[in-house]
Order: sequence, then structure tokens, then C-alpha cells
Amino acid sequence: MNQFLRHAFSQSVLLLSGLLLLSHITLAQTTTVTGTVTDGANKEPLPFANIVFEGTTIGTTTNERGGFTLTGQGNFARIAVSFIGYKTAIKPITPGIAQTITIRLEANSQLLNEVVIRSGKRARYRNKNNPAVELIRNVISHKEQNQLGHYDYADYEEYDKLQFSLSSLSTKIADRKIFQKYRFLLENRDTTTLPGKSLLPIYLEEKLSQHYNRRSPHKEKTIIKGDKRVDFGQYFDNNGLSVYLNRMYSKIDIYENSIFLMTNQFLSPIAGSAPTFYQYYLADTITVNNTKLVGLNFVPRNTTDMLFEGKMYVTLDSNYAVQKINLSVNPKINLNWVRDLQIRQQFEQHADGKYYLSKSDLLADFGINKNKGGGVFGQRTLSYRNYHVNEPQADEVYDGQPQVVEADAASRPEQFWLGNRHDTLSSAESKVYKNIDSLKQMPSFKRTMEAFTILFAGYKSFGSFEVGPANTFYSFNPVEGFRLRLGGRTTPELSKRYYAETYAAYGFKDERWKYFLSGTYSINNKSIYQFPQNYIRASFQRDTKIPGQELQFVQEDNFLLSFKRGVNDKWLYNDTWRIDYVHEFENHFSYSFGIKNWQQEPAGGLEFKRMNESETIPSHTLTTTEFSVEARWAPNEQFYQGKIYRTPIANRYPIFSLRFATGVKGLLNSEYSYQNLTGTISKRFFLSQLGYSNVTLQGGYIFGQAPFPLLNIHRANQTYAYQLNSYNLMNFLEFVSDHYASVNLDHSFNGFFFNKIPLFKKLKWREAVSFKALYGGLRSQNDPKLNPSLYQFPVDASGVPYTYTLNKTPYLEASVGVANVLKFFRIDLVKRLTYLDHPNVSPLGIRARATFDF
Repeated sequence: MNQFLRHAFSQSVLLLSGLLLLSHITLAQTTTVTGTVTDGANKEPLPFANIVFEGTTIGTTTNERGGFTLTGQGNFARIAVSFIGYKTAIKPITPGIAQTITIRLEANSQLLNEVVIRSGKRARYRNKNNPAVELIRNVISHKEQNQLGHYDYADYEEYDKLQFSLSSLSTKIADRKIFQKYRFLLENRDTTTLPGKSLLPIYLEEKLSQHYNRRSPHKEKTIIKGDKRVDFGQYFDNNGLSVYLNRMYSKIDIYENSIFLMTNQFLSPIAGSAPTFYQYYLADTITVNNTKLVGLNFVPRNTTDMLFEGKMYVTLDSNYAVQKINLSVNPKINLNWVRDLQIRQQFEQHADGKYYLSKSDLLADFGINKNKGGGVFGQRTLSYRNYHVNEPQADEVYDGQPQVVEADAASRPEQFWLGNRHDTLSSAESKVYKNIDSLKQMPSFKRTMEAFTILFAGYKSFGSFEVGPANTFYSFNPVEGFRLRLGGRTTPELSKRYYAETYAAYGFKDERWKYFLSGTYSINNKSIYQFPQNYIRASFQRDTKIPGQELQFVQEDNFLLSFKRGVNDKWLYNDTWRIDYVHEFENHFSYSFGIKNWQQEPAGGLEFKRMNESETIPSHTLTTTEFSVEARWAPNEQFYQGKIYRTPIANRYPIFSLRFATGVKGLLNSEYSYQNLTGTISKRFFLSQLGYSNVTLQGGYIFGQAPFPLLNIHRANQTYAYQLNSYNLMNFLEFVSDHYASVNLDHSFNGFFFNKIPLFKKLKWREAVSFKALYGGLRSQNDPKLNPSLYQFPVDASGVPYTYTLNKTPYLEASVGVANVLKFFRIDLVKRLTYLDHPNVSPLGIRARATFDF
């Protein structure tokens, strides 16, 4: 790869040298004009004025503050500024540079037939009898015929470029002694892309692909021909980083009702419900290639909603198609850390008279402070060409997976990119590959990245092995008291096929050692965290556990989970042997098999006691041998991918899972035979401006007879953190059942209501509500009151029952919450609605959790 990058850089240098040799010829230059347009009389800003390079259709409009930025490739000498009711102004500019000007427009008295004196009150905006709204409704009604999905067949070529830069980084930083080694990187600046700011490119990704769409039976196929990206080495998973950045900078389809962007949903200005949330104003008319276009300005009715503002040009023909659109967001929008957001799309008319997307630009500038300081600037440019419609392809073209990467896509030579890029790289972009390749070899950079890994991931890397996580080094609980733990895991640097994880812990109160050891073999020779998984794992764990809690091994003794409310003294000592096999397929169906031998010993205030026993036997253990099989289907699932972790990305597709487990009496001292069947369906519902809902339905049934430690001990939460998948006011071990059904609904309104309340509007808080219901019961054969041989339900020190079964009344819990508090926290007021007569329960509670959303 290093040789490839050096070759790519040498080719770029040759190209740039050739351009310099031809510099005496008149070349197309980048001209950028930034400024404001005001009323010449009262100096008030004029929103939605039109600015174009004279003699071209390259233009933009001013925002609500009268500001604009116009950029184009060419030797432009003048700009034309126009606005209804004002004289058009022609202003000279200097070609090939970035410049700032102020334009004052004079009122055109010839357009005034009479003078009407009115009060200063602005006329109320109405949709009824509004020609701008009538026009947008025509656009909406013609959406289907203007999309590629309208054709039986369609194919096209796509070039995708994604670039990230540090913005507003002081140019003097390269002169500091501590950064002398990094001058080659710090001096590679771009001053033309974002007027008024200096950009330092640090990431670049390019992709060339061929897309095929078939209407019936519906099928989409993408063949990636070339894929080139910056490689940061061992500290980042390049595929995972690419997925994350492409998720933030999603492809924009304005013909879709909702546009997913920066982890949020924006309503398209041509969505079916758009006239309810947007205001539209006719601006001007122009003619391009004998086609008359109408300019249409649009703004959100509420400036803090997840809506766009901008301008589009619509064809005045039978298509009512969008020929060009510029989108931006209001500075007051309820969007975190985004200083500026611009989307520019252009559509070209083809032989059949339809308009297809030819270029899409998404630019976003981020920063902790929206007004000043350094930040991060990202730009995704998509270019399309070679459209073919209603030209059938052979059936085998659509066979196989929806996306196929050609074998040599990642190793294409620079000649391939020179011949296939839809646009040339800028001087700064062309150096990114080599600069980052040089940076990752520097010892000082490696030390810095190791420090960040410890800080954010909690692991200290020693190459092929890393120690951590740091948040488990110390914790405490009623059984172990003060607990110390040290562990670690191997990394892909040691082997992608073999993987090991271990830890050892010691409790100073119970004076017992705990430990864990696992070994994993990757059958497909990929990282076990990389999709699709195909591995077999063997493990042993000796540790404490709260009954009913299903946390990951490395998270059970997280320091933050040590703080709990109420009585929390009923624990287990577990010895667990496991062998698991997991196999994922490209269609996101997966299955797993497992065998587990599990010894449970009561700890703390928990006792295993039968009715016919005169005394408790503290040393008694419950031994179970269990076989399990699970099937899972998560269509179109994607992950935030790291080197040794992955996190699913919520999308609009449901996830189905079905698990069956059976205990085998007599096998490896197993004491019971039973069968446990559990099914789960979860889905995120996107509701446009009303936010989104996460809904989970789950049900389970246990066949046969089993003591309460083997029944469904429902997930409770006695910490002060709000847990989405637990019952936050239920006590540990409070409810057990052998059959149950549950629903979990969590809805985020994304500020839909708060945005309309002045104080909350300024705070940019967001509303959240949740509802959880659990219905279940216990059959007589598993009721210890009717079966003396079964373990009795736990009681407290006074003999008061601690564990219950669900009767005809379901367990209900609801909450209302405020999210985006200080941009990071969600705080919920939780209300328990049933079983309030149980001891040591709280009918109300405040819970909080940290979140990260734009």
C-alpha cells in the first residue's frame, strides 16, 4: 500500500508540474465572492436576492441575513445582483481570488404604480391562493415521474469523493518549534473551498462505482470499480471510519420525504407535508437551454426545526422537475456543533426530457463553539454520468449481493483515477495520501494516538496485546467490597484468525479471586468483529453476577455501575464453561450454536433453600448444562466499526431474533431438563418532524420444570443511569416468570415542541417519552409454594418476600425526559405505575444517560 501511495503522489506531482508549465495559457480559475446585499435606503439586509456570475447560470441567493457566498470555476469579471422591486446591480470583481464585497440595491420606482401606506405589521403568510405553494404542490405531485425508480431499468456511473479538513487552524502553528516536524502537513492549506477560512486536509476517500436499478422485480446492484482512501494505520479501522463518515454525510435525495443527515432527519422542501412546515416565495424566472425555470425560495416556519432554507429552480413544463437546488440551515436550528451546512445539487436534462442528478455537494463546518475557534470541515461531492434508462440488463447482472467490490478496486493505479475521476483533485487534496502515510510513521504521532486510545477507549496498546478497559480497574459491590481487576486482549496485529481475552479480579471483602479466559478462532480469516462473522469461541468465567443481568463480560464491573439505589445484596458466584459458534451471511442472516455448563452459588443475602429443609446449605450449587441455538435477521444492517469492536447503526429496517435453549438433566451433573424459547422484534420508526420511535416486542416461554434461577428473571435497574432496555424502577430479582410478553417504546421528538417555546428554544433541549409494559406469569409446576423440591423465592432479613410473580396485572413504567441537556445528557423522570405495594420500591425516580447526537 505504501508503494501505491508513493506512486499516486508522484503521478499527482507530474500532473501539477504539467499545469505549471502551461500557466502562460489562460486557465479556468476558482473565483469566490462573499458578501451581503442590503437595501440602499435603510441598509436592511435583503434575503433571497439573486447573485450570478454575469452571462452564466452559476448563481446563488442570499440567506435570511442577506449574506451569500458564490464560487465558480472560470475567469469571471462581474456579478449581477437582482431582487424584485429593485434595480439590477452589476459589480466588478477580480477573477481567480477570494474577495468580500457589499452590494446596496436601489428601489425601482418604475415598478410602483401607486403608494399604499400600511401599518408596520407584516402580512400573514397563507398557503391558500399562494402561487408559490401551488407551484410546489405541482412539484410534489410529479415527484414519482422525476425519479429513476420510475423507469423499468436504469444504470449510471457514480464518482464519490469525501474529504475532511481541520478548519480555522492558525497558520502560525507551523512556525512553532514543537510542530517543526509537521510542517509538511501543516503547510498544505486550502483557502478557496471555504471562503474566509484556511482548511488543512487530513482525510480523503474516493470511490468509483456502477449502479444498476430494476423496477420489477425490484433490485439494486452496485459494482465498486475503484476504492481509494487515506490509511491511518493501526489506530483506526479504515472500513469502520469510512462507514461512520459516509453515515454522517449521507447521500441526499431531495425527492425523498425525509433526508437523513448528521444523525438527524430533515424534511425535504418537496416532501408531501412540506407546505405545512415551510413557507415558499416566488423569486425570479430564467431561461436555460430554451427551458423556462422559476426560482422558488423557501424558509422554515420555525427556524429551530430540522428544516432547510434555500432556493430551487423548477422547470415550467410538464415535468415540474427540480433543475437546481441550494439548501442550508438557519443558525438557530436545533443542531449541535454545526457552524454551517450547505447542500448544492444540479440536474441535467437528458434525451428523454427528464432531469437527472448530475452533481451533489454537501459541505459542513463543525466546531465546539459555533462562532469562533478551530473545527472540522467535511465535504462530500457526488458526480453522475453515463445515464441509461429502459435498457434491460441480463438477469445475472442483478444476481448475488446488492454490493460487489471488484477484486482490485483498492489497488487501482493512479492512471485509473486520472482517467476516471469526474473532477480533478485540488492541490491540497492531491497531497493528502502521501502526507498521512508519512505522518503515521512518525514516533511522536504514534505516542499521541496511544494516549488518545487510553483516554477514549480505555485500552493501553502494546502492539499485539492491549490492557484494559480502564473503567473496570476499580469497582465495589456489597459482596466483594473493594474490587481490583486487570485484563486485556489480543489485537489483529497478532493474528486476525486467533483472538484471546482475559482478566483477573480480586475482592477484598469476600477474599476470592475471579477470572476469565477465552480463545476465538476465525474460520473466515477475518477479524471476529468484522462483518460477516464466522468464528468458534471457547471460554471460562468465574465471577460474581446479579441475577437477571445480562451485561457483557468486560462491562459487569464498570466503576460507574457500582453506585446503586436500595437493597442490593443478592448476588451469585458463577462458574461458566461455554463453547459458541457464530456464522453471519452477506444477507445479514446469522445463526449461532452454543453449549454451556453453568454452576451457580448464592452470594451475599441470596439463599438457595427448599421448603423441606430445616436449614440453609450455603455451599450448595445449582448446576446446569444447556444447549442453545439462535437465528437472527437484520436486513441492511450497518455498523460503526472499530478494530476490535462494532456497534450496529439504527436504521428503518426491523431486526428479528429467535432463540431456543434446552437443559439436559444428567449431562455433566446438570440437575434439570427444560426448554426456553425467546423471540424478539425491534424496529426504529422514523416520523419525520415528529422524531423517531424505537419499538421492541419480546416474548418468552419455558417448557418443563425449573427453579427460579433458571426462569426468566426480568431485567431490572437499580443504578441511577437510564437504561433503554431495562425496567428502571424495578428492583433486582423482583419478578420472575416462565412465560411473558413485553413491549418497550422509546420516542424522541427531536425538539418538535420545545422549539416553539422561547426559553426551551434557546436551550435547544429535546423531548423524549418512553413506555414499558411487561405481562407474564408462572405455571403451577414452577411455583415453589406448590413444589417443595424447588428453591423458594428469596426473602429479606425480616422474612418479607423479595421476589414475586406477575399476576393478571402487567408491570407498567413510563417516563418523560429532556434530551440534549448541555448537548450530551438525557434526564428522565420515571414513573412506576403498578405493583406499588411491594417493599422498597420507588414510584418516582430521576435517571440520566449520556448521549451523542448532532
